[in-house]
Amino acid sequence: MATEVPFDREVGERFLRYAKLVAGRGYIHNTLGNMAIRVRQSGFEHGVAYTKHAEVSLEEMGLDNIVITDIPTSRILYGEAMTSVGHNLNREILKLRPDIDAVIHVHDDHTIGFFASGAFKEIGVVSLDFPFIHGKPAYYLPADMDVESDARAIHNFIGETNCLVLLGHGVTTLGRTISEAYHRLTAFTSEVRRNIIAEQLAALKGSQVQYRSQAEVEEMYRLAESIIYPERAEAVVATARKA
Repeated sequence: MATEVPFDREVGERFLRYAKLVAGRGYIHNTLGNMAIRVRQSGFEHGVAYTKHAEVSLEEMGLDNIVITDIPTSRILYGEAMTSVGHNLNREILKLRPDIDAVIHVHDDHTIGFFASGAFKEIGVVSLDFPFIHGKPAYYLPADMDVESDARAIHNFIGETNCLVLLGHGVTTLGRTISEAYHRLTAFTSEVRRNIIAEQLAALKGSQVQYRSQAEVEEMYRLAESIIYPERAEAVVATARKA
């Protein structure tokens, strides 16, 4: 077993807790779908990543199924089983977004079905939740763009979003913590379901879905930090004033 870095049990238990939460939401159907948590580590510029190894699901895994990898490379630093190809995307996100410390990727039924219908190219915003929780718009990738095999393709746009929608594939959410990544996942998939319900009812009643305007959505993105994390926003303002 590779032991180039020590295993932090507290981080491992946090990983396992959110793996069970994600599975409990019905996002996990097999060994596909994964998470990554960055831990700052001396001697590693980008820190290290805790993740699940291949061939086991988030639903079935235990602490012994966690491996630690380098971030710029796929080198295993703790554990011995290899990771799935999807970890390439996780690592590239963590490398390019130093503000992000957690990534979750799942193959959500409603998201895949919604876009597979061919009727929609993106979700419309019908609630307050999505803009406030995400703080940035989702970014939609075409079905023929495989960013797991070649993650370098995200370089030009990953700073503009906290949610990658891989059409025909799944959804990846980013967070400063695993909790934030999880909330962004549930907020996005909830908005997908709301779109489906609203479109179905509007078709049934012959009405129009009341999507929020782009100007309103942009304003919610702008205010997101102060609404969701008021104490953090106040601290940033206080620091700026001192400077």
